[in-house]
Amino acid sequence: MQSCFHLAYHVTDLDEARAFYGDLLGCKEGRSTETWVDFNFFGHQISLHLGTPFKTENTGKVGEHMVPMPHLGVVLDMPTWQKLADKLSAAGLDFVLTPTIRFKGEPGEQSTMFFRDPSGNPIEIKGFADTSGIFAA
Repeated sequence: MQSCFHLAYHVTDLDEARAFYGDLLGCKEGRSTETWVDFNFFGHQISLHLGTPFKTENTGKVGEHMVPMPHLGVVLDMPTWQKLADKLSAAGLDFVLTPTIRFKGEPGEQSTMFFRDPSGNPIEIKGFADTSGIFAA
C-alpha cells in the first residue's frame, strides 16, 4: 500500500463543502455524520468537521507571491492539473493565485494555483510534468 495523508479541519457548512469538494473539485465523498464528512482528496483522506476554520495569513513568500499560510495542498500530474485548472477557471472560481507556472526552466518547475474553499480554507494545487522535480533542491 502506498501511504496517503489524513487531514481533518473545520468548515462552516457541510452542504457547501459537499458542493465544493464533491461537485466542483470532483472528490468522491466517503463516510459522514451530521457533523463531518470525508472526501477522497486526490488519493488522500480529508475529514471536514463543522466548526470555526483555522486562521490564515498571506505570509508565505514563494517567488514574487505571498501565499496563505497554513494551507492544504496536493501535487498532480500535468494533464490532471490542467484539466482541473480549466474546470475551475470556467466555473469562475475566485483564485488567490491564478493558474500559473513557477520556477520556469529551473529544477522544480511547477504549475500552481491557490484558492479558498467556501469556509475560507486555503488550498494549493500543484502540477508537475516531471515528478522527479517535486523534491528538487
